[in-house]
Amino acid sequence: MKIDLSGKTALVTGSTLGIGFAIARGLAQAGAAVVVNGRKAEAVEAAVAALKADGAVSGAVADVGTAEGCAALVKAVPQLDILVNNAGIYGLGDFFETGDDVWQHYFDVNVMSGVRLSRAYLPAMAAKGWGRVVFLSSESALNIPADMIHYGFSKTANLSVARGLAKRMAGTGVTVNAVLPGPTFTEGVAAMLQDEVAKTGATAEAAADAFVKAHRASSIIQRAARAEEVANMVVYACSLQASATTGAALRVDGGVLDTIA
Repeated sequence: MKIDLSGKTALVTGSTLGIGFAIARGLAQAGAAVVVNGRKAEAVEAAVAALKADGAVSGAVADVGTAEGCAALVKAVPQLDILVNNAGIYGLGDFFETGDDVWQHYFDVNVMSGVRLSRAYLPAMAAKGWGRVVFLSSESALNIPADMIHYGFSKTANLSVARGLAKRMAGTGVTVNAVLPGPTFTEGVAAMLQDEVAKTGATAEAAADAFVKAHRASSIIQRAARAEEVANMVVYACSLQASATTGAALRVDGGVLDTIA
């Protein structure tokens, strides 16, 4: 199967690093004209430069965690065929020590960014009769971490929005799906594991794999996924071939979720 997205324009939010960067690369390699997004101009410029060899890539600086940032992004990139709502934040926090401001911040970044951008872009996709929207959720949406309830809640919300929006777009040619990564090795995870790397002398990748075995014992692959593996699922969901896949929760969790449905 050859995925060809030539002639399609894609926006990947929060795509200067990690899973978002890998998604941008995968879409560009499939022929899409990709817009990389981030909050800082230097990070966006660096990502665009790093992806130059992969295809047609441009950048748009905007903080999608705010209504103003989403509006600025839509103004800068008024037309899309593919929207990947990847921007997100995560972090540990005890429920009883996590204030309203933190809950609101996670909701704004992880949920409302996708809501606002989908509301802006989907009507034109429907008018053209073709479009793809993907929300990056997480296995934590179903396996809520006790030490990150605020994060798990936001990822469950992604599933609800994606499923409901898929129904809202019924019959239009626009598909809406959620992708659920499991533990994935990224720059952010590497930074989180710095102390472990210094203590053991292991590589960051090995430390990430050890973390999965210790803290996600239900993992079937017994390692952290790589960003490219998650990106492969997203690229497929954005493809012409995925025309009958909508309203789905597509798992790239390495088998962490102990369910067959």
